[in-house]
Amino acid sequence: MTVYVGAIERDVVTIAGSEAADYLQGQVSQDVHALAVDDAAWTFVLSPQGKVDGWGRVHRIDAETYELDVDPGAGADVVARLQRFLLRTKAEITLQESVPGVAVRGVEPAGALPIAAADGVGGDVLRAKVGDLPADVADAADDDGAALESMRIRSGIPAWGREIDHDTIPATLGQRVIDASVSFTKGCYTGQELVARIDSRGGNVPRRLCGFTSPGPGPGRGDAVVVDGKDVGVVTSDALDPTTGQPIGLAFVQRSVEVPADATVDGNAIRLVPLPFGSVDA
Repeated sequence: MTVYVGAIERDVVTIAGSEAADYLQGQVSQDVHALAVDDAAWTFVLSPQGKVDGWGRVHRIDAETYELDVDPGAGADVVARLQRFLLRTKAEITLQESVPGVAVRGVEPAGALPIAAADGVGGDVLRAKVGDLPADVADAADDDGAALESMRIRSGIPAWGREIDHDTIPATLGQRVIDASVSFTKGCYTGQELVARIDSRGGNVPRRLCGFTSPGPGPGRGDAVVVDGKDVGVVTSDALDPTTGQPIGLAFVQRSVEVPADATVDGNAIRLVPLPFGSVDA
């Protein structure tokens, strides 16, 4: 397995104080009370209407301190959303933008989402440099960012400003993301109603995220996806697969399209595939 290593940046929101845990429990989709110190898990920060105001990993630092790391540029929105309901809570929210780290990415097991890990294998390590990693990882292929982006796409990991914005309904990102990010047993939290309602109806949403492959030329972000002569979706991310050199990407498509499926973009053939890439015979 080829492992790709490269420098990254993340925005880090810190929530600290004697009431931090209880406050977060009512504000995010993950069960933060279930996290042990040093544990991390994916979570949504939702608007009262149930749409996405942020998505990232919540990490329990100690008994009264949590960090929520999100894509660069998304931190300020998360802080504004969390501050909105803080009121007289005994907790303080601070933001560190563009915190340096290292991404270590390769082929993920089918259905898995990479998560922050102490040893850096299969995930992102904040406040670290390549030289801080174990030798067998640090000696992996250096990367200028293109291969890391390709691995993000192959794993089906949505990115803020591409697959996610303030109009995003969580379920459109796929059941894998919901399973990793949402607790359906923790009790009430802001935005819960829409998530629970869609889940009770089998996760049916107007569109869903999928992957695509192309023999070339590669589609670009914002291009329309066409099936049987009808616009059925839009490309959100694109990259070149470092192993094949062929274009790959992510796209939202209407639920009427049964993936895997053949489609076109600007008259060029593409193949729509389920996420993560390689999870089924496409």
